[in-house]
Amino acid sequence: MTRRPARPGAARAAHRSGHASRRGTGVRIDSWNLPLRHPEGGFLGDRASQTAFRELLDQARRAHSTCARDPFGRTPTSELGKDAIDMVLVGGDPDAAHVVHLAVEEYARALVAVVRSFIAQPEWAGVRDVVLGGGFPDHATGQLAIRRAARLLKLARSGVRLRVLGQDSDEGGLLGWVQLAPAAALRREAFLAVDIGGTNIRCGIVEPRLGEDRTGGKARVLEHTQWRHADDAPTRDGAMRRLGAMLNGLATQAGTRGIDLAPFVGIACPGEVDARGHLLHGVQNLPGDWAAEDFFLAEALGDWLQPVRGRAPRVLLHNDAVVQGLSERPRMRHARRWGVLTIGTGLGNASYSNIG
Repeated sequence: MTRRPARPGAARAAHRSGHASRRGTGVRIDSWNLPLRHPEGGFLGDRASQTAFRELLDQARRAHSTCARDPFGRTPTSELGKDAIDMVLVGGDPDAAHVVHLAVEEYARALVAVVRSFIAQPEWAGVRDVVLGGGFPDHATGQLAIRRAARLLKLARSGVRLRVLGQDSDEGGLLGWVQLAPAAALRREAFLAVDIGGTNIRCGIVEPRLGEDRTGGKARVLEHTQWRHADDAPTRDGAMRRLGAMLNGLATQAGTRGIDLAPFVGIACPGEVDARGHLLHGVQNLPGDWAAEDFFLAEALGDWLQPVRGRAPRVLLHNDAVVQGLSERPRMRHARRWGVLTIGTGLGNASYSNIG
C-alpha cells in the first residue's frame, strides 16, 4: 500500500498517537511501502527480493542442466541453504559457482532497475544514498550481487550510491527505535523493542547511549531473544501470549542487572500501520488474522505485559523497513535525503529527509 503524503489533520493525528509517526529524532519519514508496479504485472520490488534471486538461480540451474549435470544435484532451489550457496563461491564446485554467478549477474541488473525506478518517484526525489538491509546482504552471495549492482550504477553515472546496513539486519529492526522512541523513554538507560517477521519474532533490550553519541550511533542491543513462530503455527492470541512472555522475561533480566528500563515497547511490523495502530496490509504470513478490523496489536499485547517500574508499558508500532532504515540514520546524518530497501522474502522500502 502506498504511504502517500498525509493530509494535515491526518499528520497531526499520527503525531498524537505515536503509531506510524512521520517524524523521528532529526529525521522526517517521507514514504514507506510504495507499491510500484512492473509493466508486465506484479510489484516491481518483487524483482529484487530474495525470492527473485532464488528464481533466477533456478533458471540458471535449468539452463545449465540441459548441457551438463546439475551442480547442486537433486536438491530443489527453494531448499538450498544460504550457506550452501555461499560456499560454492569460495572453493566449491566450479560448475555450481558458474551457475551462481549467472544468477548474481541477472539479479544485480534487476536490482539496478528497481533502484532507478524508486529514485524516479516524487517521494524519493533527491535521494542518492540507498541503504540495503534485510537478510540478503548478510550473506556472501548477496554482498557480491550488491557490489555488482553498485558497479553498474557507477558505470551508468547514475549518481546513486548503494550502502549495506552497518549492523546485522536482525539488530537493525530493534536499534531503529532509538530514532522513534518518545523522549521520556530515551531518558532511561534502556527500553524494549520487537521486530516481527513472517518467520521469526525478535525481542531485545536496547540501550540508546545518547550520552556517548547523541545521534544514536553508539546504541546497542544488550540482550535479545528470538522465537521462530513459523515452526509452531500458534493462534493469534497464542502469539500475543508468547510475545508478552518474551518481553516480560527481558524486563525481568533488566531488573536483575540493575538496568533502568523505560516503560516502553517499540514494535517493527511488516506492511502498513495506521495512526490508530491498526495493521492494514502485509501481515498474511503472521499467525492468525492480524489485519482484522477489531484487532489492535498494541492493546492486545498490552494485556499480557507486566508493569515496568509500576507503569503499564506504552507500545508503539511502525513499519519494519522504516525502523530498520532508521538504525542507519547516525551514518546518514550528513545526507540531505536517503532511502532504504530491505531485501527479504519481499522488498521493503522507505525514504527519509534529515531535518536536524
